[in-house]
Amino acid sequence: MSGFLGEYEATLDAKGRFLLPAGFKRQIAESAGNQFVLNRGFEKCLTLYPMNEWQPIQEKISKLNDFDPKVREFRRYFLNGATILELDSAGRLNIPKNLLAHAGLDKDIVLTAANNKIEIWDKAKYQELFDNFSADAFSKLASEVMSDPKQES
Repeated sequence: MSGFLGEYEATLDAKGRFLLPAGFKRQIAESAGNQFVLNRGFEKCLTLYPMNEWQPIQEKISKLNDFDPKVREFRRYFLNGATILELDSAGRLNIPKNLLAHAGLDKDIVLTAANNKIEIWDKAKYQELFDNFSADAFSKLASEVMSDPKQES
């Protein structure tokens, strides 16, 4: 499979743990094992990478030019909070408190496919994204993002 599919709801316990949905577990490559990297997302969410998906990103970042201030700034923001997690014996992942706070996660969460990673959102914030986005706005965005510039003349 070349990316995740699906959207699942989960509940955080008092310690910040959640059960990784079986629908996603089935989609994770065996080469990832039980290890993940949890990171801040670009929006107020978290991004969960299976280890096999994180490694190429880490390799690419490590090859960037340290003498470029933009590289250093990007690296700081992107890697800030990145944490290795491992599924416990019950199939749960434990989100560190600093990352819970960053994404505003409290109890009800949504895990959603985002190509080679999984985004973790506060359920109310995730629903708000769609409540505030019209069908027309989505159509326009799809046209802008998915159009093939080679076919336009």
